[in-house]
Amino acid sequence: SGVLISDDGFILTNEHVVGDADKLSVTLADGREFTAEIKGTDPRADLAVIKIDAKNLPFAQLGDSDAVKLGQWVLAVGNPFGYILEDPEPTVTLGVVSALHRSLNRGLGRMRDYSDLIQTDAAINPGNSGGPLVNLSGQIIGINVAIFSTSGGYQGVGFAIPANSAKRIIARLIEGKKILYGWLGVNIQDIDENLMAYFGLKSKEGALVAKIMPNTPAEKAGIKEGDIIVAFDDTPVKNANELMKAVANAAVGKKVKVDLIRDKQKISAQVEIGERPDQVDEEGAAVKEGEKAGTWRGLEVKSLTADIARRYRIAEKAGVIVVDVKPDSTADNARIVPGDVIVSINRNSVDNIDDYNAITSKLKGDALIKTSRGYFVIKEK
Repeated sequence: SGVLISDDGFILTNEHVVGDADKLSVTLADGREFTAEIKGTDPRADLAVIKIDAKNLPFAQLGDSDAVKLGQWVLAVGNPFGYILEDPEPTVTLGVVSALHRSLNRGLGRMRDYSDLIQTDAAINPGNSGGPLVNLSGQIIGINVAIFSTSGGYQGVGFAIPANSAKRIIARLIEGKKILYGWLGVNIQDIDENLMAYFGLKSKEGALVAKIMPNTPAEKAGIKEGDIIVAFDDTPVKNANELMKAVANAAVGKKVKVDLIRDKQKISAQVEIGERPDQVDEEGAAVKEGEKAGTWRGLEVKSLTADIARRYRIAEKAGVIVVDVKPDSTADNARIVPGDVIVSINRNSVDNIDDYNAITSKLKGDALIKTSRGYFVIKEK
C-alpha cells in the first residue's frame, strides 16, 4: 500500500515494499493504473517516495505524530490482500493507539531502525505495509510497517513509523538524495538498578557506553568504555533509545558537546558527528564489504570477511565467496553457485582476494576448484 502526499502524484510508502522492484505499477482507488518511478529510498527508516505522472489528485496531509496520545482513535488505511481480492478500493480499520515509542527486534529488519514506532490495535494485515495510519481528522500520523503475530495474521498488535520521521527526510527523498544519519561509533545500554548503585548514580537516566569502535568520532573525542552519557548537545539523555535517536538526527559534521560521568566525576567532550555507515554489524561497528575481483570464467567473487561469514553462517574462515555466476559460462556449466566459498584452485590455497587474483591471472587450461561443497572443474572454454 501507499498514500498520496501531493496532488501531482508523489506517494509515500515503505522501502521494503518497493526497494527491490524492477517495475512499479500503481492502482488508484478509482481503478486507474499508472507506471511509477522510485524517487528516493531510505532503508534505515524503511521509507520511500515514488511518483506517478498525474495531476489534480486527492492527497492526505502529514500530521504531527508528536501530538499523538495513548488511547486516541486512529484508522489504518490500505489494501490488505488486494492482490488476491483484485479490488483497488482501500479498506479502513478502526482502533486506538495502544503504545508509543515501541521498538522491534532488528531480526525483523537487519539494517532498519524500528526503535520509535506507534503501536495500534487497528487491524493491520499483510498488504497494509506502506499505507497510512490517520487520526480522526484524516491526517497521516504514521506509515503502517509491521505486525506482531504468531499466525501471520491480525492479532491486535500493529506498528507504524511516526509521520514526523517521514517529515524529516521527505524532501531529500523526493530529490533522490541520500539520507545521512549521525553516528558516534559506540555501543550503549540502559542503566538498571544494579548499575545505578555500582556507579553511584542518583537515577537510572543516561546511557552507559559498553563499547567504543576503533577510529570513530567517539574514540577521537576521548569517550571511553564505562562512561555514562547524561546529556547530548545540552539536552538530557533519559535512556539509550533517546540518545540513539538524538545522534541519528544530528547533522553530520556538527560539533556537539557530550556530557559524561566518569569515575563519579562530571566531564564534557566535544564530538564531531560522523556519518553512519550504510551497514553496521550487531555490535554497531561499520561493516567492511569484501573486495571484489574481476569476472573470471563467469565468476564474480568477494573476499570472505568475518562479518559475511557470521551473517550467512559460513563455517570457512578464509577464502572468497561467489556472489554471481554468469549464465551459460564455464563456471555455470561446472555448477558453481552464488554462496559457494572457494578455498583452493588447482590445489593452491585461496585465503583471500589477492590469492584468487594471483592464481586466476596466470591460469590456463581446466581448473580444479575446491569449494565449501566439494570439488568442481571449470573448463577453460
